[in-house]
Amino acid sequence: MPKVKTNSSAKKRFKVTGTGEITFQKSFKRHILTKKSKKRKRALRIDGIVAPANKDFVMRLLRLK
Repeated sequence: MPKVKTNSSAKKRFKVTGTGEITFQKSFKRHILTKKSKKRKRALRIDGIVAPANKDFVMRLLRLK
């Protein structure tokens, strides 16, 4: 049987923490930053955590389940 491959786009976008949570970089932080408030940009620096509703799907893409 051939090996099952990890989804290439998922492995670039998600990272598993030591506690098992899956994190990702938030969007809207690449360009057109002058009109966004400092508070908004500061909040976008913090990594997002995948919601429980989507966790099984993301884990399947990463071949962790």
